[in-house]
Amino acid sequence: MERYFQPEIECASREQIKAIQDERLVKQVQNVWENVPYYRKKMEAKGLTPGDIRSSDDLYKLPFLSKDDLRDAYPYGLLGKPLSECVRIHSTSGTTGKRVVAFYTQHDIDLWEDCCARAIVAAGGTKGDVCQVSYGFGLFTGGAGLNGGSHKVGCLTVPISSGNTDRQIMFLMDLSATILCCTPSYAAYLGERMKEMGLKPEDIPLKAGIFGAEAWSEEMRQDIQKTLGIKAYDIYGLTELSGPGVAFECSAQSGMHINEDHFIAEIIDPDTGRVLPEGEQGELVFTSLDKEAFPLLRYRTKDICSLTREKCSCGRTHVRMHKPMGRTDDMLIIRGVNVFPSQIETVLLNHGYAANYQIIVDRVNNTDTLDVQVEMTPEMFTDNMGEIAERQKALVAGLQSMLGLKAKVTLVAPKTIVRSEGKAVRVIDKRKI
Repeated sequence: MERYFQPEIECASREQIKAIQDERLVKQVQNVWENVPYYRKKMEAKGLTPGDIRSSDDLYKLPFLSKDDLRDAYPYGLLGKPLSECVRIHSTSGTTGKRVVAFYTQHDIDLWEDCCARAIVAAGGTKGDVCQVSYGFGLFTGGAGLNGGSHKVGCLTVPISSGNTDRQIMFLMDLSATILCCTPSYAAYLGERMKEMGLKPEDIPLKAGIFGAEAWSEEMRQDIQKTLGIKAYDIYGLTELSGPGVAFECSAQSGMHINEDHFIAEIIDPDTGRVLPEGEQGELVFTSLDKEAFPLLRYRTKDICSLTREKCSCGRTHVRMHKPMGRTDDMLIIRGVNVFPSQIETVLLNHGYAANYQIIVDRVNNTDTLDVQVEMTPEMFTDNMGEIAERQKALVAGLQSMLGLKAKVTLVAPKTIVRSEGKAVRVIDKRKI
């Protein structure tokens, strides 16, 4: 039987959700007009005043915000509340330019933790569960968000953070943890290490995992579920909006429900900015309806996905976003072809390889090169060069079928590629472009 943390809103009618969004959007637009000069100037540049926004139907009129805007306004230019009312910051893990710093009032934190609690309950969490939070803590939002959500559900919470894998497994087994929260790549690594220790899926107390913060394929989900003996749930979020819990997966595992009482989602053409119809794939844009300290309107996430309002078997009525296939800034253009790392991962997992790989892009004699280094599992490891050559040939053919271009594939020994305890580094682009 499906459970809900806040059933009155998670299962609200479309009319109720629309009424909430209309009221909160009008209020938020007035708020940023009065309190965020940076965004007010953007509105004025489009000839807009708050009176032009009467409901969520007028959302398309508002200007976009991008990560460049957040960097330009760093650190305090997008604050919607006096600094004296802010109680916390978090920051992105970006490596280029200035980091994005997001601010939170206590009210913001309470609502964010509600969203994470909804995700935990959707994954089967109750106050009788032990929830091991293996996302990083500190400036990263993952640990803090799921930690707070776990408290609200009433789980016994293990705020272990990331790293120290053998200690992770010790606590997981000794405390009989039932829910694991971490990045999917770290979940795969934990499963790999537990297998090395002789643990079978039936020996592992976990029943569910809540994994996010990086792109992962359906094939990787199946691999993790099989190794750990769990049901693996996707969760989505951005530091800019609050953190994990903006959207979460239910038992149907057919898209993530967006918390529409707090966020309005749009899909736009990334080139023209035109809003696309439901079901079409494009760039995901979010408006935060009740964030106080850092209220972003029409923030371009760069994530590529689609939305659906088809009825969900779980009973929740909020719109669902399909798993992002990649990001506009993660998308590689190689010899004129658009390539997403998730496409390469799908091919590798379909051929029986674990999700330990690295994509190296370079430019030689004015021509792009694509080299995919793939780690063999211990079971398939061999020093038979003929056998390795045949396997590489099969992967080259699989990638050419998926991508429409030829890649070089190099199979490497187990444990060769460095493991990540946070977000996995999948792509190394050596081109000077």
